[in-house]
Amino acid sequence: MAEKAEIEKEEKKKVKEEEEEVEEIVEERFYTVPLRKAWIASRFERTEKAVRLLKKFLRRHLKTEDFKISRQLNELIWSRGIKNPPPKVRIRVVKDKEGIYTAYPLKKKA
Repeated sequence: MAEKAEIEKEEKKKVKEEEEEVEEIVEERFYTVPLRKAWIASRFERTEKAVRLLKKFLRRHLKTEDFKISRQLNELIWSRGIKNPPPKVRIRVVKDKEGIYTAYPLKKKA
């Protein structure tokens, strides 16, 4: 029973991700964001600092405040807990029709 519920949840997540990617893309950029400086912070503030570093990087490179960090990217950064954020993250930034940028994690080709 529990296995079927988990499989159904995963299928729903995949459908939601596909729906999000269907939106019209005006511009698309790819970046590797270094998050190593987050390790300078104390152990229990590292992942929060990594998110701040990501936002600072996006502000500098996109030259705008109009951007969003997708749920998938946020979960990727927080997936290893508060003490151990990834040292760098590959991201895909998409600009939609309204001019708002959204950052997604770059999917690895299998």
